[in-house]
Amino acid sequence: MTVRMEPAFDTRAFRHALGHFPTGVCVVTARVDGAPVGMTVNSFNSLSLDPPLVLFSVATGAASLPLWRRAEGYAVNVLAENQKDMSDRFARSGVNKWEGTTYAEGLFGAPALPGVAAVLECAAWATHAAGDHVLFIAEVRRFRTASGRRPLVFSKGRYAKLHETEFTASLWPLDIHY
Repeated sequence: MTVRMEPAFDTRAFRHALGHFPTGVCVVTARVDGAPVGMTVNSFNSLSLDPPLVLFSVATGAASLPLWRRAEGYAVNVLAENQKDMSDRFARSGVNKWEGTTYAEGLFGAPALPGVAAVLECAAWATHAAGDHVLFIAEVRRFRTASGRRPLVFSKGRYAKLHETEFTASLWPLDIHY
């Protein structure tokens, strides 16, 4: 009898494969105990139109996870293509991300950053443990977009820019998405 052994799961190769799916780059912010909290995420997406829900995730090992769990609401700041420095600033841990940063106070005191492509101001809805991350589901209460700004994109471990296309998706979003 031959016993077939499955090869070990290659997490590095898996991460590389996931990098082929381009994502937008956001800085999610909140105010907890009177202090602003913020982090760069590319694990953001829409979840529901009715009610209007979005989600993002935070690694279970993140030092700021306890703060995120206590936040009453969040601002999802969709970065514009010229805001790579803002992404880098909020991707770092253990530094004063807010030094020299200007912002407007949004709902629940969550900082709304200037120059972004869009900002979604949200109330905390639910959290769910999911592997090595915690999913944060948020209800969008208000939002605004900047029509001339393109979003910052991340793909294959690098920042990227969108290019104008020759076609538009006439039925977007497709009914199957919702």
